[in-house]
Amino acid sequence: MGKLSVNLCGIEMDNPIIPASGTFGYGYEYAELYDINELGTFSFKGTTKDPRFGNPTPRIAECYAGMINAVGLQNPGVEKVISEELPKLKACFHKPVMANVSGFSVEDYAYTCERLDKEEQVGWLEVNVSCPNVHGGGMSFGTCPEAAAEVTAAVKKVTTKPVIIKLSPNVTDIVSIAKACEDAGADGISLINTMLGMRINLRTRKPVIANKMGGFSGPAIFPVAVRMVYQVSNAVKIPVVGMGGVSTAEDVIEMMLAGATAVEVGAANLVNPYVCRDIVRDLPAVMAKYRINSLNEIIGGAK
Repeated sequence: MGKLSVNLCGIEMDNPIIPASGTFGYGYEYAELYDINELGTFSFKGTTKDPRFGNPTPRIAECYAGMINAVGLQNPGVEKVISEELPKLKACFHKPVMANVSGFSVEDYAYTCERLDKEEQVGWLEVNVSCPNVHGGGMSFGTCPEAAAEVTAAVKKVTTKPVIIKLSPNVTDIVSIAKACEDAGADGISLINTMLGMRINLRTRKPVIANKMGGFSGPAIFPVAVRMVYQVSNAVKIPVVGMGGVSTAEDVIEMMLAGATAVEVGAANLVNPYVCRDIVRDLPAVMAKYRINSLNEIIGGAK
């Protein structure tokens, strides 16, 4: 059997499969369905300094080959995540977990990351500067190299664990933003977050979701994600975590050939809650089909 293990920012993973933030809760919900320790790790629900109820409903719109969401980072806040969610997660997941963090100011990001950095089970901090459906924060930090670098530097000052900056595809030059984060001390880059999308109800002639616009995800965005992962991985020296429309083991191989060290799976979890487990189990056969002995050997292999 081929070797599935990869090393992400100094931490060994049994395989590169990571359910993406916002599609896997805090893990224990999925642990009722299967042993989530089969996964490489997972990125838990986006966490902010203070509790958030999120955006008004409706928050979801169906699309061809995808969906739009505008949940708005609903979460109980970092203190309750630490006191209530992480103990439940620890009972069912015995590997380092990826903590996804969002904020509305540089100080917010630094505070939340500093608190989570102290938690034993947190292996990586995935800092989301790319959420397209939150007013006054999120993507506003991820569309400007200087702002993304400022968040990166502030978080690095107060943390000891690997910091992976999650970038938005809703920009004209993804490479310049990735390089600015690398220069500011980022240990890795993850991309892409959702693209900005919208649906309109023909009967009411109004936007389908209350927020009007939201994050478009699903298989339709996969080629865009592959392109951006390829561009960024060829421009930076730090690891890249690829995501965007991934739903099969073949997609994972393609994303890794583009330059991803690990691969996140998002919207597909909402269609099939077993998809990440199935991808892990399918990978050996797909590797054998394409004569791949080790996933490490193919990272960035598409020249």
